[in-house]
Amino acid sequence: MNTRPRRLTAVPAALATLALALSACGGSATGNENAVGDDGEVDLSKVTLIVGDQKSTSAQALLEAAGLDDTPYTIEWEQFTSGPPMLEALSTDAIHVGQVGNTPPIFAAATGGEFKVVQAMTWSGLGDAIVVPQGSDISDVSQLKGKKVAVAPGSSANYNLLAQLEKAGLSYSDVSVEKLQPADALAAFSAGHVDAWAIWEPFTSQAEASEGAQVIATGNDVVNGYGFQVASDAAIDDPATEAALSDYLSRITSAQLWASENPEDWAEVWSQGTGLDEAITLAASQKRPGTVVPVDDTVIASEQEMADAFAANDLIPEQVDLTDYFTDEFDEITLAAKAPAAAS
Repeated sequence: MNTRPRRLTAVPAALATLALALSACGGSATGNENAVGDDGEVDLSKVTLIVGDQKSTSAQALLEAAGLDDTPYTIEWEQFTSGPPMLEALSTDAIHVGQVGNTPPIFAAATGGEFKVVQAMTWSGLGDAIVVPQGSDISDVSQLKGKKVAVAPGSSANYNLLAQLEKAGLSYSDVSVEKLQPADALAAFSAGHVDAWAIWEPFTSQAEASEGAQVIATGNDVVNGYGFQVASDAAIDDPATEAALSDYLSRITSAQLWASENPEDWAEVWSQGTGLDEAITLAASQKRPGTVVPVDDTVIASEQEMADAFAANDLIPEQVDLTDYFTDEFDEITLAAKAPAAAS
């Protein structure tokens, strides 16, 4: 596979520059128009699929570990700190597809993003957690009233925090929310600048192992545990990019199933890619068994319930109807995916 890893700084100027560069390639945002012949056939060897990646998913390493990285098209990997900045890039056509948790699509939809959820997985809610520092007097979410809580805004942890507070009889305004991306949140947590941290894997296991963090609540039976592959409308509408996207969705789904069935093997590779101790990535892997599900009314209804909760707490600009942000046109491909028998 021809891959060219690059690092994207998630700031508007950089996204705008990249989007303009892409639009100059072949006259549209995808840049893959020259891959379509006069007969309408797609030459995948001329296609570049731009894929968003982040530390907590490591899609590039996952494809390689599962032995599914021999794509007939080029993949360019863009690195992000979390799902929200990835959705920002997707909305400017700076990337074609990426994996996010259950919350970033809601925030992106609320700002008029042009994208679709094209694949859905369920993961255990155990990895979504609220942690407090070692030795903290806080042992229950109800004790967070008036406390400082770090969370990445628009992330899956953001909804877990909201849902946990409501379950404990608190409102979102009852806590002082510190809007921090994982690296900054870890620093603040380690220095004692926040009283709690709402986070996801592998950062939950990292905080437990390196900081002695104590879990006071997990998302198990509280959040829906969904994770999504999300693609830009431009990528779906362009024949050449859509052809590569279909193949990629089959591969990444198979790779996700492989990781779920082989947590020890995946933990070793994940550790090498992230620099985290293998004990941390193994703990994270074991908390995240994955199952492919159809992009159907059940998924949409669950996400709509989340969106309504965010709107009720004034955490998104206005109430949003999520129906048009989901498509089942790739379900046949993703639901048929199987974990490879052995990784190369």
